[in-house]
Amino acid sequence: MGGPSAEREVSLDSGRACAAALREHGGYNVVEVDAGPDLAGVLADLKPDAVLNCLHGRWGEDGCVQGLLEWMGIPYSHSGVLASSLAMDKQRTKDVYRAAGLPVVESVIAAASNVRTSHVMAPPYVVKPNNEGSSVGVYLVGEENNGPPQLDDDMPEFVMVEAFAPGRELTTTVMDGRALTVTDIITTGWYDYDAKYKEGGSSHIVPADVPVEIFELCLVYALKAHDALGCRGVSRTDFRWDEAKGAAGLVLLETNTQPGMTATSLSPEQAQAVGVSFPDLCAWMLEDASCSR
Repeated sequence: MGGPSAEREVSLDSGRACAAALREHGGYNVVEVDAGPDLAGVLADLKPDAVLNCLHGRWGEDGCVQGLLEWMGIPYSHSGVLASSLAMDKQRTKDVYRAAGLPVVESVIAAASNVRTSHVMAPPYVVKPNNEGSSVGVYLVGEENNGPPQLDDDMPEFVMVEAFAPGRELTTTVMDGRALTVTDIITTGWYDYDAKYKEGGSSHIVPADVPVEIFELCLVYALKAHDALGCRGVSRTDFRWDEAKGAAGLVLLETNTQPGMTATSLSPEQAQAVGVSFPDLCAWMLEDASCSR
């Protein structure tokens, strides 16, 4: 848990919550490891039977720590090297979605310097890093904006520019080869980092009150995305749905191979809704651990 990414604090929360849940479940000797440059040495000393990966963002979610664990022969949870790396690259994820017949919006990779000086596509559009999660570094450029976005200096050299998909924010978790349910995420504005993680930033309706056709499509699309990317364990796929367009208004945004794992996070909420308690969910993820994922 923890680690050096922009999502460090979220990862620490996930790790603490999962550790507490596993202790509550019983039967496990749980050690919490804040991942740093000495991670390989720490793991070599600990000699764990398995690793429950609660890292979010770069290095923990992009295949890096998965490669280390494969090298050391330590079974671990969630997706393997290839699926993790692929799903963390938003543009390549879209390529996989398209190949699998899944609906997405137009997007391009552009130099941040160009994005700062001119509109690289007609507004409204979204600018985001191509390989970060948790809505880190996301800019929404509306038609009413006077000009292109003034991106922060810490944005990467190249960014994704994506056509804005209007509508409701929906999400579906896949666990053990099954799409669990659909959540409707309610916010007063953009579903940004604060809306995701600060108290009162958003509310969740589980199961989502949407037409049966849309609900079923979310389940089908999430499982298809999970399989097309080669995910393992638990994943969560996010959607936008434009009600005015019906089924044609449902598009995939991204698949999270390391969803948030506090007791009130979206995936644990969905597991609870289908009868899987948070301690049981954590135990399942741990028991599902393996190498060569």
